[in-house]
Order: sequence, then structure tokens, then C-alpha cells
Amino acid sequence: MHAVIKRLIKWLVRAIKKFLPEEQGHKLERWRRGREEFWKYKQCDYIFASYGKSGRTWVRVMISRYYQLVYKLPDNILMGFDNYQRLNRDIPKIFFTHDNYLRQFTGNLDSKRDFYDKKTVLLVRDPRDVAVSQFFQWKFRMRPDKKSMNNYPEHDADISVYDFVKHQGQGLNHIIDFMNAWATELDKIENLLVVRYEDLRADAATEMARVVDFLGMEPNREYLEDMAEFASVENLRKKEQENYFWRSGSRVQAKDVNDPNTYKVRKAKVGGFRDYFDDDQVAELSAMVDSRLLPVFGYTSAEQQSTAAQASES
Repeated sequence: MHAVIKRLIKWLVRAIKKFLPEEQGHKLERWRRGREEFWKYKQCDYIFASYGKSGRTWVRVMISRYYQLVYKLPDNILMGFDNYQRLNRDIPKIFFTHDNYLRQFTGNLDSKRDFYDKKTVLLVRDPRDVAVSQFFQWKFRMRPDKKSMNNYPEHDADISVYDFVKHQGQGLNHIIDFMNAWATELDKIENLLVVRYEDLRADAATEMARVVDFLGMEPNREYLEDMAEFASVENLRKKEQENYFWRSGSRVQAKDVNDPNTYKVRKAKVGGFRDYFDDDQVAELSAMVDSRLLPVFGYTSAEQQSTAAQASES
């Protein structure tokens, strides 16, 4: 019944939007998306929250692979919200969210109250890398209506990576604001696991063992290693080129198999933002992080220097 109502509301919103001014149409569409997120929020067993382009799809592939191995599921279907539970009732419902439409719907814009009593995994990534990855998402994969609705640069804007990252709507400052909002309320979330993209890239199997344990399963080293190999950057690029996950929509599907920039799995490089800026620009963006990002997640220069010093002493 929910699926029928969901499709009906989606159709009605699209029809009504044609007669509304653009901003009112965007407001109605955000309400529709927030309503759907709220339904998942009320139903779910776990939440995975992240800013867009922090590695969520990669983590979703790894989680999917682990459940596939444990419960003998098809390997070309990614976990959605409850599709795995429909295959096996022992598998939980997991709600993946970028924490935007949900908080607009609930009205909890200035707090993480929606997550206080939920088992939540927060996935974070260096905001400079996120900002660059957002540029390629915006330029090659994002639909024009979503750009307009979420205050991205205009669809056909001819801007550089640097200009995009400095954009006030969805640039580096916006990402830092998102991370700071979480940083100030981490201690209020009763069941929380913070996972860093960089730690996953360094050792996916070991880091995902923490996630598997948080999801209430016994970490199996053989499964974890299989999962890490299955979700390696090289293997996922190949599968994306082959449209291997076609049964899961366009989530892992290249827009143009001949253009690497259009792939969902692009470079996945830690610190890769430096490849797109000159030394002065790198220094400027790093200064923005150091001056504005709360020192919680390990991305400020002071935190990184402290970590390096501790590593040299051990």
C-alpha cells in the first residue's frame, strides 16, 4: 500500500508543480521527499547518515556484500531500504540519508534530535575531497531540477572546480556547516558509530568489522576480506561499466562509459582535492577547514599533526 501511495503522491506533486512558481514547486518537492524519508525513518532499525559524496554508495555496496554472504543473497542487487528484509526477515531495515529533506520535514533544522534515539552510523570524509567530488557529481550526474532545488550553481554554469568549491550554496563552507552541526551533538546520540572514509580506504575490512558489529552481527574475517575485494575501486569501476547493478537503478551506473568523470566511482583518492588546485588555493581551502571546522573528525591541521606525532611515538 505504501508503494502505491508513494507513486501517487509523486505523480500529484509533479503535476501540481507545473502550475506553481519555481520556488514553491521546489518547496513542494522537498516536502514530498521529506515525507518519504520520514516514513523510512519511522520504520528503520538503523540509520546511515552522511553528506553527499562522502562514500555512502561504496559503504552500501560493502554492507550489501556482507549480507549477501551471510544470507546467500543475489550479488547484483544492492540493499535499498527494506528490499533485503523482504528476502530474509532477519535482515534489518537500513535508512540511508543525507540528512537534508528529513530535517526540513521534521523541523529539526538546528539539532540532530531526529537521531538521538536511533542507532546511527555517521560517515564523514575530508570536506575538501567532498567538495571536489560534489563538483563532478553536479557537472556530470546531477539532474537540472535537483541543482535548482538544492541551491547548486545553475545547470549550465561555466565555472571551475575552484569556483564551485567556493560557492556559498553547496561549496566547502556549506559542507563544513553540515559537519559542525553533527560535531556539536555527537554526545547526544545514544547509539552512534562514526566512520571515516579515509580509515575505510586504508583498511576496509578492519573498519567495516566495526560496522558489522554495530549492526549486530559477528564479524567474519573471510567475509570481510571478500567484501573488501568485491567493493574495491577497480572492481566497482568494472561493474559500473558493465551496468552490473542494473536491478538497483542508476545508483552505480556511469552516465557515459567512455568518460571516467561521469562514473559514480571516480577516483576515490584520499587527499585528491590537491590535484585540482594550485598551492595558494590548497592553502586557502585548508585555512578554511582549520578556521571553521570543529576539531572532532580529524581533518584540521592540528588534529593531523597530533595524530602523526602519536604515530611516531608508538
